Amino acid sequence: QVRLVESGGGLVQPGGSLRLSCADSGRTFSNYAMAWFRQAPGKEREFVASISWRGASTYYTSSVKGRFTISRDNAKNTVYLQMNSLKPEDTAAYYCAASSTSRLVTTTGYDYWGQGTQVTVSS
Repeated sequence: QVRLVESGGGLVQPGGSLRLSCADSGRTFSNYAMAWFRQAPGKEREFVASISWRGASTYYTSSVKGRFTISRDNAKNTVYLQMNSLKPEDTAAYYCAASSTSRLVTTTGYDYWGQGTQVTVSS
């Protein structure tokens, strides 16, 4: 059974940085694409970034491109989201997601989800 556990959220001032981590247990982590999504209060969950099974390919939503970096360490079964130059509009609950079928970057079709970690950007 897949279990995704996020960590690293918190309160940060505008312009600051945070690194989120997501540990995956219970399956062959390195065989599948992973992603981060976020959901702000009153809004739908939105795609943030995706990474292919070996980490060779990444894809970002336009609003975070150049500020966020997704990466993975398959030896540790962990995916990361480095977030720099944070803005108040980045405030949201961030969710790690795992595919059970795709090795390539994708914005949809994720089958497993973590419980979420809150990121608040405020002065």
